[in-house]
Amino acid sequence: MQVPTEVDLLVVGGGINGAGIARDAAGRGLSVVLCEQDDFAGATSSASTKLIHGGLRYLEYYEFRLVAEALAEREVLLSIAPHIAHPLRFVMPYVQGLRPAWMIRLGLFLYDRLGGRSTLPKSSGVRLPGSPYGAGLKPEFRKGFVYSDARVDDARLVILNLRSAAAHGARILPRTRFCGAERVDGRWHARLEDRRSGERHEVRARMLVNAAGPWVTQVADTLGRNASPAKVRLVKGSHIVVPRLYEGEHAYIVQDAGKRIIFMIPYEHEFTLIGTTDVAVDAVGDGARISRDEIDYLCTSVSRYTPHKVTPDMVAWSYSGVRPLYDNGKGDPSAVTRDYTLVLDDGGQSVPQLSIFGGKITTYRRLAEAALDKLQPWLGERRGKWTGTEALPGADMGAGGAAGLQARLGERYPQLPATLLADLVRRYGSLAYDVLGDSKEPGDLGRHFGGGLYEREVRYLVEHEWAYEADDILWRRTKTGLHMNAEQRAALSDFLSGAPEQQALAEPANMAG
Repeated sequence: MQVPTEVDLLVVGGGINGAGIARDAAGRGLSVVLCEQDDFAGATSSASTKLIHGGLRYLEYYEFRLVAEALAEREVLLSIAPHIAHPLRFVMPYVQGLRPAWMIRLGLFLYDRLGGRSTLPKSSGVRLPGSPYGAGLKPEFRKGFVYSDARVDDARLVILNLRSAAAHGARILPRTRFCGAERVDGRWHARLEDRRSGERHEVRARMLVNAAGPWVTQVADTLGRNASPAKVRLVKGSHIVVPRLYEGEHAYIVQDAGKRIIFMIPYEHEFTLIGTTDVAVDAVGDGARISRDEIDYLCTSVSRYTPHKVTPDMVAWSYSGVRPLYDNGKGDPSAVTRDYTLVLDDGGQSVPQLSIFGGKITTYRRLAEAALDKLQPWLGERRGKWTGTEALPGADMGAGGAAGLQARLGERYPQLPATLLADLVRRYGSLAYDVLGDSKEPGDLGRHFGGGLYEREVRYLVEHEWAYEADDILWRRTKTGLHMNAEQRAALSDFLSGAPEQQALAEPANMAG
């Protein structure tokens, strides 16, 4: 593995914040190395509710700046990543005794306007009986409210930012542990270890960004002294996925008895995604798995609204993530701010280290800009802000958007399954051509592992998107694991780790092409 020894910026952490910062910095002309101890988006950044949204409920906590910024970013992300980000209508049924109708109307009025100009439809009231929006609800819910937000493939958003960073010259290092660093002679001398080979490297960097997410404090503790006096609050959020609960492509936002918000979202054609919980945890490991209490809570809460009871035995998949929130002293985990906090420390030696706390996937790009603003005294004359106008890889889908691209793929690959082409457009946009290459018929795609996942795509993911283990592909680069049985998933794992010829897949190309 080739690792530069001297760079401008070392980014620790390959979640959405680290990926966004690496992309922004590389595009401004900085030499950048990013290291991640596991798979990219392997923790919090693939465990979100898969939404690009302003956060309607944050208005109750007077987080107007956060909501306004997030709503403005919703427009930007729909523009630069239309292949993985899509508008979505949300239905909130009105419940007597919870939030009053006037409060909801006022909140939606502000929500429609805080972010500035929007291309999405504005909010409105709706009578639910007889409406498609009422199809997933009990008949007792008579009225509700409809508003707009968007959904996103969170893990793919991370990968596309990393591909863009690599295309701009950043060196991206998966499964590479950050072992510590010291300030020496005006540089950070950082020690990295390749977890697959055990090989060690030293990187000297003028600047260091700690974007390690839930591990931000642990990374700070390896820097000779605690360089981040801010406190992190770890809050676990868990989700469940069940067979499709209702027809239609709208989502529901419902309230539990304590006025907490829960989403029901159409997911992967055949399923409904339900979440999230907010559970304070003391350590990252405590948030690795959903608890039975969380499953029961989510099932019970949505069953108050759905015509048919949702039960734990219906859960096809679940996932949990730990959010590294900035500790603002609030006792209720739901009230802890989702805004980001950036803590800068130059150690009195003009060798800066920046630690990232909090943040939402929606505002990752603005967070990256703010991080480079903090580091401006050390950047010198560089290109200005640029990430809001340059589309992410695959976004150039041409006339007709995703539908037009799918039609053109169908003309070029008439013998390939239409469902496969649709899925590739949804995952890769115009990069679907690169995935398929010169394939003409299904046999050219190689082995079919199940769930619409073929060997050709697997090889592409390993060679171009740093995939290494089965879970990287099944649950992050694609969501095909949901459509496969245990035997099929195990077969992919065997393929990636078994025969000698497959070992050549283990060292992916660094560049995005």
